[in-house]
Amino acid sequence: MKIEKFALLIFVIFMTVTVMAQQAEKEIGENVYLSASNYLAYPGPSKTTLTAPPKGYHPFYISHYGRHGSRYLINDKDYETPVKVLAKADSLNKLTELGKDVLRRVRLMKEEAAGRCGELTDLGAEQHKQIARRMYERFPEVFSGNADIDAKSTVVIRCILSMENELQELLTINPKLNIHHDASYHDMYYMNQSDPKLYAEKMPRRARVALDEFTNKHLDYSRVVSSLFNDEDYVRYEVDGDDLNYLLFKLASNLQSSKLGEEITLYDIFTKEEIYANWLTTNAWWYINYGSCKLNGGKQPYSQRNLLRNIICQADSCIALGKNCATLRFGHETMVLPLTCLLGINGYDIQIADLEQIEPQGWINYKVFPMGANIQFVFYRRNPQDNDVLVKVLLNEDEATLPVKTDIAPYYHWSDFKEYYLEKLGKYAD
Repeated sequence: MKIEKFALLIFVIFMTVTVMAQQAEKEIGENVYLSASNYLAYPGPSKTTLTAPPKGYHPFYISHYGRHGSRYLINDKDYETPVKVLAKADSLNKLTELGKDVLRRVRLMKEEAAGRCGELTDLGAEQHKQIARRMYERFPEVFSGNADIDAKSTVVIRCILSMENELQELLTINPKLNIHHDASYHDMYYMNQSDPKLYAEKMPRRARVALDEFTNKHLDYSRVVSSLFNDEDYVRYEVDGDDLNYLLFKLASNLQSSKLGEEITLYDIFTKEEIYANWLTTNAWWYINYGSCKLNGGKQPYSQRNLLRNIICQADSCIALGKNCATLRFGHETMVLPLTCLLGINGYDIQIADLEQIEPQGWINYKVFPMGANIQFVFYRRNPQDNDVLVKVLLNEDEATLPVKTDIAPYYHWSDFKEYYLEKLGKYAD
């Protein structure tokens, strides 16, 4: 009997892992834009309603860190290189008809982004207006009257403009808000922390070898490249197929962030299997570089230790004020993702060594850091003198779980939250 129960348990575990392993592949098959990873345009919350707080509790403070909205690709070479490779081949009559049409489309993208690389698109601005409006509508008590809003951005223009679009929307709803906004190198130590020593540990040889083997196993770009050129020898000697595939997929992914994406696509040059494979290998790269990956010691999320300490410190200060207020921060996905992992939101602190297990165990990047990604800490209490402050965490505006003990999920006692994370931060040696 015990053997039968054990066999049944193994079967259930196997089936659960199998279903989870198919999760991203199925979702990407239904919505190709998800394959864009960090280029996914902000989809908005998946649920319209939130769990009501315990009786008598009301929201009074929001602490937030958000990524800038949709943008153009950052580097001119992201546009120039594929155009040069395809244009040179075209001049030598080495392109297929599909290759010629892809060259036409890539040139359109290059023209649209000329002089705007890394800048916020119109869609990016709209994303932040909508986030601000939903924040206000969901937690009107926080933004009532002359509430104090302290907003900070990194010094990057797309982040500054994202901040300004949110603030303008809030002021449109409530002109009485008392807003202070800033973007200064003074705050970059936590808004976009630089940690060369920790970053140098991202890709040790064992991690690089594992990623290369994983990529070689799952990603084959040969069919895509051969569909664009009509001469195999030319491709062999003149074309870096791996790089061209990477750049074309990046362009395909980012089209959803601009108006041009309403007119053309590049996803049609990839099969469904190739789209998934490009995402799968990219997901592994992000996990190694920003997750709690065992291959590099699992310390990379601590790059956001200063940010988490700031969140805790600012929250304590605002709790002591005794009035409604908000702290809004605007930065990048390279902060949102490791902060999510450091906090262990929705289990994203999971430590994995086998890259094949990343997706099966639920570490799926596009659920964390689309354009406009944000983490909101919403604080509740019964009155300004109440010492039992509660906090709820929203990831991209959806209620999230934390590895902190609680008897009122998805709410957590602030005292338990602080104790857990201060202890975790204290264990990390700089």
